[in-house]
Amino acid sequence: MARINAYPFDTNITDKDAWIGTDSVNRQTKQFTAEAVARYLNIKGKISISGQMVFKFSITPLGNGEFIGPAGGSPIDSITTMQLSPIDASGQSYVSFMEYIVGNNILISEQNDIDNFGHFKIVSFGLVGGVYTLDLLNYGGNGNLVLDKHYDFAAFTLSEDTDKTFVFTQTVPSLVWSVQHNLGKFPSVTVVDTGNTTVISQIDYIDNNNLTITNSAQFAGKAYLN
Repeated sequence: MARINAYPFDTNITDKDAWIGTDSVNRQTKQFTAEAVARYLNIKGKISISGQMVFKFSITPLGNGEFIGPAGGSPIDSITTMQLSPIDASGQSYVSFMEYIVGNNILISEQNDIDNFGHFKIVSFGLVGGVYTLDLLNYGGNGNLVLDKHYDFAAFTLSEDTDKTFVFTQTVPSLVWSVQHNLGKFPSVTVVDTGNTTVISQIDYIDNNNLTITNSAQFAGKAYLN
């Protein structure tokens, strides 16, 4: 076998590159791919990221490092409640930290696919029937939950310096406009027609993410929410 220093250096590492190592259980020599090592480091939390927990989305019964509750394939931003094991996938206890951040925001995103995410406010967290239960208020998100995928749970705060706004466009003339703005508040609303003339309309708040606009006549236009 050649000496180690005789092998060429590879500075372009890809997922399928491999290293030789020893299995800790049976002491056999095996290959370990870069992809597998990276997945291990992510799931087990070996690279510390403050305020981040990792859980696998599963179905009953609830196992260590898992969360259950939503149906598989559900939109991530439709989650309102879930049950979690008392330790995350890395083996760390997170309970005191989660209790501390109740009332704050949390980002739940699929590992290796940040485009699948949900942004929530933590409404409550604690033992319910002997199981840790997390209740959430949705602010927004994208994508669907995938069974057996790992998800990062991270304390998350958008900048407080810029107030959130939303512009709703009604393209078809209608008497009632239904607006889902996901601002997490009861915003002020300005309605204009297609000629940018301000119109006085009735605003009814359904909750802090949805409202309806009732006009005196059918027309198209925009609503500015802030």
